[in-house]
Amino acid sequence: MLRTSASRVLDDSDRDEVLALLDSDPVANVFVSSRVRAVGLNPARLGGQMWGFGPRGGLASLCYAGANMVPVNAGPEAVHAFADRARKQGRRCSSIVGPVDAVSLLWERLEPYWGSARAIRWAQPVMATSQQPAVPADPLVRRVRPEEFDILLPACVAMFTEEVGVSPNLGDGGALYRARVAELIRIGRSYARIEDGRVVFKAEIGAVTPQACQIQGVWVAPELRGRGYAAGGMAAVVEAALACFAPVVSLYVNDFNQPARAVYRKVGFREVDTFMSVLF
Repeated sequence: MLRTSASRVLDDSDRDEVLALLDSDPVANVFVSSRVRAVGLNPARLGGQMWGFGPRGGLASLCYAGANMVPVNAGPEAVHAFADRARKQGRRCSSIVGPVDAVSLLWERLEPYWGSARAIRWAQPVMATSQQPAVPADPLVRRVRPEEFDILLPACVAMFTEEVGVSPNLGDGGALYRARVAELIRIGRSYARIEDGRVVFKAEIGAVTPQACQIQGVWVAPELRGRGYAAGGMAAVVEAALACFAPVVSLYVNDFNQPARAVYRKVGFREVDTFMSVLF
């Protein structure tokens, strides 16, 4: 039996306290922090709720409950409280992702009520660098231009389907996913090497705070893999990220993806944490 929830739904009056907690680990919390900094804590703007937990109404832990469920600084007592709220609310997220200890315990509490997951990624090393790349950057990797949306989109869909196991075009026909791809292009956080109207390499900077940013969606055309495009492309994106966005560049990767991990280490990334993801 789950214990009674001691969590509460936060709002914009909690913003400063929330950001202070998120800033205690800017790499692990970059996704949630970027959302809060961009839109605040109003659920309509945030795209979900932010739950808080702490003794006597204080704030020691968080859980972002939107399209993804992301626990922050959540020990066992906080996880119990968040799981109790999530159980009562019912599953509304497409994944649970975050530090492995918190996510594994959260899923242990929720699985009896939510049912089986579609996939579980038990260990996803979080990698980060604050140094210039250790390999030469590919000079042909650049920001994607708005008029290249139709060229980039198929590569984005292929990456998502390969990584997550389902197409982003399911459900709403891909409308939300297309909007996100377009938005990242518009704000200058989508990078690619495009040759003869096709994408050779691509990656996006999906989350940005003053302390850190997170690379996502790294992809090389399957027929061109193993030729060095990934290392040069990642070096170019890291250079751009350090110059334009944040002093620390991060990402997380499946532990079984040894080729990708080797590329990231070659570029200069080092493992700093471990995430876990539960996919529905």
